Order: sequence, then structure tokens, then C-alpha cells
Amino acid sequence: MTDHDSLYHRLFDHPGMVAQLLREFVAEPWLDDLDLDGMERLNAKFHADTGERREGDIIWRIPLRSGGDAYLMLLLEFQSSTDRWMALRALVYAGLLWQHLVNEKGLPPDGRLPPVLPVVLYNGEPRWAMPLTLRELIGLPENSPLWRWQPEMRYHIVDEGAFSEADLAARDALAALLFRLEGSPDPEQVVVLTDAVIAWFAGHPGFERLRSVFAELVGAMMGPLAPGIRVPDDLLEVRNMLASRAENWKQQWLQEGRQEGRQEGRQEGRQEGRQEGEQALLIRLLERRFGALPGWAGDRIAAADSAALEEWGLRVLDAGSLDDVLR
Repeated sequence: MTDHDSLYHRLFDHPGMVAQLLREFVAEPWLDDLDLDGMERLNAKFHADTGERREGDIIWRIPLRSGGDAYLMLLLEFQSSTDRWMALRALVYAGLLWQHLVNEKGLPPDGRLPPVLPVVLYNGEPRWAMPLTLRELIGLPENSPLWRWQPEMRYHIVDEGAFSEADLAARDALAALLFRLEGSPDPEQVVVLTDAVIAWFAGHPGFERLRSVFAELVGAMMGPLAPGIRVPDDLLEVRNMLASRAENWKQQWLQEGRQEGRQEGRQEGRQEGRQEGEQALLIRLLERRFGALPGWAGDRIAAADSAALEEWGLRVLDAGSLDDVLR
């Protein structure tokens, strides 16, 4: 998606969307002390005295029921690989935020720095397995006396792909529908999920301005399937356009796979051609669903027999991850 970052920023510029993300996908005990109905967006365009500038991440000021404020740093990650240094990045961003509050005289009356809550929202592959604390990145033995002088930082990870379809379907939250859309490139399934999004908006007033953002999101998913197509601004119109084309696109994918199989068969022999055609079709479907395949996936497909290839092909549209398909 060409403007994925912008779409997510517009979605999580809505306080209700942020509140849902925290309640449904963070769910830590300290949330009870946050007045999520009173949150306010903070201008995140600030820079340090050293000239380092940070733009683009979303920062919300949230009143604490016990008094004072907390600052939510929502860090959006759309890269295809995980970031080992995220805890260090979170520490740097927190430092920039605190320095901004000091410079702008935004500290509370007691003059102390307010708490910062870093939450990383990640929608890439593979699943996030990076250190969640800065301590894990520092090269010191556990019993070193130097630990008392080391900075500490921890962030909370929301890995969209780590939630199962059943888990997300059980949640009455727009953020859950967003995650399901992101994980379902099959056009027919996207139509079903778009219907669910439209129904959700009908039952939840106060989120109307996000309808157009979801229309762009679904429209952007259609882009690779229909280059140059004009996507309507209305979510219902986008849904109807997608529904009218979904079956044709699926048949096109299957036909392309059959053609590749026939071409390979003429070159290498009928049996070998059929199997390589099945491999080519599976690779094509997997790349449409999950992006560029890692080397291990290509090796596993190359070594598989026709029965395994057929079984994996049936899993593509319903699986939540590449691992689920090739397990």
C-alpha cells in the first residue's frame, strides 16, 4: 500500500480508535488509572537540542485518575522485518518528548517528568520476537554493579499477525476489523469483512469520519489487482466494486497458475511440469498474501510432493501466517 503510513495515522488520530486499541490489545492493569475519554492529541513534531528531529509517531496526553498526566507514544511499524533496537528507539523518543515538555514548560506543578507509555503497533512479517526491554540489549552480566547506572526502558508490542482470526472475530472493535482486513488479501473475504466494517459503523456513532479512511484502505488493497482503477470515496461503493470483481480476480489467479504449469510441462515433461506449475501457483498466491517469501519457504515448497502442495494451496486463503500454511 503506497500510503499505508498516512492511513494508519489518520485512523489513530481518532481518540476512540486509540482507546479501543488499548482496551482490546494492551489490557494492562495500569489502564484502569487512565481516563481514556479525556485524552488529547499532542503535536509530535519536536526536536532535541542536538537537532535530532522526530516526526510521524502518534503521541496522546491522557489524564490519570490518580492525578497528573501520562503520555502514550504510539510507534507505528510497517517494515517487513522486526527491529532489534526498538527498546533503544523508544528510549530516544521518550527523551525527545520529555525535552519538548521541559522546553515548552509543559511539566506538572511538581516539576517532575510525566510517565511515558510506549506501544509499538506492528503489521509486518515475521512475528515480533525482539527484546522488549533495553536491559536485554546492554552487554553486562546479571550481577554487575554497573546496572545501577544504566537507563531502563520497556515497550508494549501489538503484533497484528499474532492474533488468530477467531480471536479477532470475537472482539467488537474497529481495530480488530482493521487487523483482519490487513491479514485477508483474498477479495471475497475482504468483501465479507467490509460488510462487517459497514455494520460496525452503523452501530457505533462517533466514528463517522473514519469511514472514508477505511474506504481508502480497502481501495488500496484493490490497487495491485486492478492497476489504474478509480476507487470511490464511499465505503459502500468500494465494497460493491470489490464484490463485482472478486470472482474474476480469483479465476485470473488460477488461470495464470495453470498456464505456468502447462509451460513448464512442455519444457520438462508432463509430470514434472504439473508439479512445478503447482509450485509456481502456490508461490504466487503466497506472495500475494504474505509478500516476498523467505528462503526457507522456497526450499520447503521446492522439496514438497504434489499432495503437500495441494494441501498448502487449500490453506492459503484461511491461514493467519506463512507458518500456518507450511507447517
